[in-house]
Amino acid sequence: MPTELTCIICPNGCHLTVDDNLNVTGNKCPRGVAYGKQEVTDPRRTITTTVRTNSKTFAVCPVKTREAVAKKLIFKVMEEANKTTIAVPVHIGDVVVKDIAGSGTDLVATRDIEE
Repeated sequence: MPTELTCIICPNGCHLTVDDNLNVTGNKCPRGVAYGKQEVTDPRRTITTTVRTNSKTFAVCPVKTREAVAKKLIFKVMEEANKTTIAVPVHIGDVVVKDIAGSGTDLVATRDIEE
């Protein structure tokens, strides 16, 4: 049974159809083909959240996964992030948790906190 998707890779928002043989139609660019195949076989998402800090000014620091993680790991990543407290100073791009939840990617800071 074909899967209907809306591509989110570029602003075109193409309406994709992916059949059982992973043939993708409806794309206006090659990135749509790659997105359609991955979304059907191994859907992934970039996770953004916050972690606690020891700062007196900023109780939390925004973070994100450096790479997209498998959808099946989202709850494990969030559970680990919720248990994490970081010490300041922290800078954009600093690794907060290496290989979070065994996902193969790091959780990194997306804000500088100097205090």
